[in-house]
Amino acid sequence: QLQLVESGGGLVQPGGSLRLSCTASRFTLAYYAYAIGWFRQAPGKEREGVSCISSSGGSTNYADSVKGRFTISRDNAKNTVYLQMSSLKPEDTAVYYCAHCNIATMTGFGSWGQGTQVTVSS
Repeated sequence: QLQLVESGGGLVQPGGSLRLSCTASRFTLAYYAYAIGWFRQAPGKEREGVSCISSSGGSTNYADSVKGRFTISRDNAKNTVYLQMSSLKPEDTAVYYCAHCNIATMTGFGSWGQGTQVTVSS
């Protein structure tokens, strides 16, 4: 089973930027076969899809709340999917997770990691 490890979170001021990384730690053939996405869960809220990228990197999808501010990409040579986040807002504060995703519906499936905390605050 594919295992994905998230990193790159932290505390940032509103308007700032962060880059999250999602690296496949095992069974990389599964990494290459699936779309992978980023999801987030804020305190007291359900987990929501943020962005997904196809296995080849040729197709992407974004939640309306992050369009124009976040960019997803993947480097298959490094088994890593990135989420570049810019113009961050306090409402982006959440634990961010990566997982396999359905790129059309922005829903995640498979195993979930520990996530990485992103806090946007002055």
